[in-house]
Amino acid sequence: MAGFLDNVRLPECECIDWGERRNAVASIVAGVLFFTGWWIMIDAAVTYPTQVEMNHAFHTCGVFSTLAFFMINAVSNGQVRGDTYGEGCFGRTGARLWLFIGFMMMFGSLIASIWILFGGFVVPKKDVYPGLAVFFQNALIFFSTLIYKFGRTEDLWA
Repeated sequence: MAGFLDNVRLPECECIDWGERRNAVASIVAGVLFFTGWWIMIDAAVTYPTQVEMNHAFHTCGVFSTLAFFMINAVSNGQVRGDTYGEGCFGRTGARLWLFIGFMMMFGSLIASIWILFGGFVVPKKDVYPGLAVFFQNALIFFSTLIYKFGRTEDLWA
């Protein structure tokens, strides 16, 4: 499943050689998105400090999304495909299960942030910025995970 976009080719830009810089660019873009997501959430927490304005439990989505970011990127694509040299503790099946649990946590956090946005702020006609901050934090962490996981190339040592 990890290589379903490997054969898709976009038009090449002749002015920039992305071949050697692909990992650096993907890492920088993913880091900026991750940082921006947390920056928006911290700004909302500082702007709306009381429990009435923004429930402190809404930070849980971002924490689980960050945990899922680390879970997903702890497994290399080679481990999922079975191309690595060593089998590790659980082998290919364990790597796939770990990746699946990470993606389920990520999607769960994203869906929960949408629920918080609409259930906590849009429907009761409150100020919408805290709900948008929760949603954008999780959406930006989700996109940074995808860019960092699938935007880089790996050197297979085997």
